[in-house]
Amino acid sequence: MRILNADQMREADRATIHDVGIPSIVLMENAGRQVVAAIESLYDDLAERRVAVIAGKGNNGGDGFVVARTLHQRGVDTTVFLVGQVAEVKGDARTNLDILGRLGVTVVEVADEGAWELHFSEISQHDLLVDALFGTGLKTALSGLYETVVADLNGSGIPIVSIDLPSGMSADTPDLIGDCVEASVTVTLGAPKLPLILPPAEQKSGEVVIADIGIPMGVIDQLEGPHIELVTRERLRPLVAPRAPDSHKGDYGRVVIVAGSVGKTGAAALAAQGALRSGAGLVTVACPRACQPIVAAHGLEYMTEPLDETPAGTVHFAAAETVLGLDADVLVAGPGLGRGEGVATFVREIVEKSEAPLVLDADALNAFADEPTALVGREGRDIIITPHPGEMARLAGCTADDVQADRLGIASDFARRHKLYVVLKGYRTLIATPAGRVFVNPTGSPGMATGGTGDVLSGMLGAWLTQLLDAEAACRLAVYLHGAAGELADADTGEVSMTAGDLADHIGDAVLELSARRRVPARRAQEE
Repeated sequence: MRILNADQMREADRATIHDVGIPSIVLMENAGRQVVAAIESLYDDLAERRVAVIAGKGNNGGDGFVVARTLHQRGVDTTVFLVGQVAEVKGDARTNLDILGRLGVTVVEVADEGAWELHFSEISQHDLLVDALFGTGLKTALSGLYETVVADLNGSGIPIVSIDLPSGMSADTPDLIGDCVEASVTVTLGAPKLPLILPPAEQKSGEVVIADIGIPMGVIDQLEGPHIELVTRERLRPLVAPRAPDSHKGDYGRVVIVAGSVGKTGAAALAAQGALRSGAGLVTVACPRACQPIVAAHGLEYMTEPLDETPAGTVHFAAAETVLGLDADVLVAGPGLGRGEGVATFVREIVEKSEAPLVLDADALNAFADEPTALVGREGRDIIITPHPGEMARLAGCTADDVQADRLGIASDFARRHKLYVVLKGYRTLIATPAGRVFVNPTGSPGMATGGTGDVLSGMLGAWLTQLLDAEAACRLAVYLHGAAGELADADTGEVSMTAGDLADHIGDAVLELSARRRVPARRAQEE
């Protein structure tokens, strides 16, 4: 599902109205009715509530007028407070405002701060507020009367439903440009917008409902400009197809995981579990020789390969030849490898010479911190990197704070310039592609903020890449399932007690949930 900025939303409206032929007043009618449908689904006691619609003079206010009319026709006590004067309302919004007058819906003009002060005590007696002041067109911070209105609405303690965006937000940035409505629910129209999906603005949006108002999906897909997309289960579900009855392990790929060092063997085992739980046919962990017995003891299902090691218990640079000789459809490198010049030389040798697609995590990324220009994808071999903000900062030559301040821009720029896929981990993990597309993942849990969850993800990426043979699809699916497994583990153990192993144990549940298949014991399945 594509995430749009203000210009893209405006073009989508224009194309729908002028090219497709759906009149603008129909879109406004659809918007208002979809908002009411969302309100009805969320508030069972709507019939007993008094609703105040706080409307602006533009099209967002027009949507609010449709909401007021629809609620009135359904017997809900509804009053409209127009922040402005009736004479200032034009076009479709004016048409809908005039209809309210003919139906006897109360419309109160609030032309200045004195009028607002006079009427706010009346507004405070309502049980639900509808914010229809500003939509996607706002570019600058609110001031004057509007700033006062927003501050008072936020301080009222009454639930607020915002139409399209909480008033005061800009559709062009996830950053707050000033004060904004703190919504309980935001019903966004046609497509999601950046500030509703990414922090910090999304924290002011409440529950987000995406309303179909009649803009054809083909119009949205063809829009020019940034291509930022929300990962959805509907788009992912076809990627998890049932397996053929006569399939065998060779059909699902060979993943080699180069990981571990003395004291960090758990990272290797967790990556292997991530790959196995994600369906890889054969998994081999290549690790320093001293680590092999420990890694092997963690799991019965994967194989191990001993590598030459340094006295410090890290992989020796000469072991690159051994790794390159292994039969791998996908090579995962990095979890727990440790640092040091020998490790960096080893990793760079693998990246330069491997013909297999690569997933690089943790210390494999640190190997390029001093020479990020050497980390470049090439025709016929995909590279996926999975940095956290600190690792991304070292590759991009900036600070972690810089990365967090511009996650979209930095991830996308690095992916394009280096011709690889960036999975920038964190809240709302981002997937940036060499083609300039960016995907935002909505799944996850605060309980995932614990050591080892990233190692599980690297193994999952390797497994799905070897099965799908499509790096973009593998990234979307693995990241979504990783977050979904975290949510399921959180539900079982709680976010405080959750471990990376708990997440790995719930990958299968996440796959079943995505594919909408029930877990049924074999005996009962035969009976059914």
